[in-house]
Amino acid sequence: MFHWAPISTGSSRKCATWLHRARELPKEEFKREVERHLTGQETEPWEIIYFKLYKSQLPVIEQALETAAQMLGSDKSRGYCLEMICADFLAGASLEGENPEGLLFSLGRVYQLLPRSQKQKFLSQVREAS
Repeated sequence: MFHWAPISTGSSRKCATWLHRARELPKEEFKREVERHLTGQETEPWEIIYFKLYKSQLPVIEQALETAAQMLGSDKSRGYCLEMICADFLAGASLEGENPEGLLFSLGRVYQLLPRSQKQKFLSQVREAS
């Protein structure tokens, strides 16, 4: 047997608001809204990617991700660590391949992902080198 508890007026308004949002927003955007409400943090759109790896490749990839996590902080996600590995690769490739736009993009992305204290330290080093 079910027992239905009465819903307060304020609570029913909140439910109606969420129901209205669920009907109007695309599914992924609604998920982000709920996550932002529950965690208080803004999230960016995300996607799960799949690709085939051979078992012989796994040790190198795992070691690279573990090393990146140690350098960046173990609280960082594997996706963040992979992005930093890729940004580092692109920056190095841009130095040799005469693609200054690629290097600038990679450096900009890495800078955006730095914590505030490291951003300030980085800017100080750039000013000193100029």
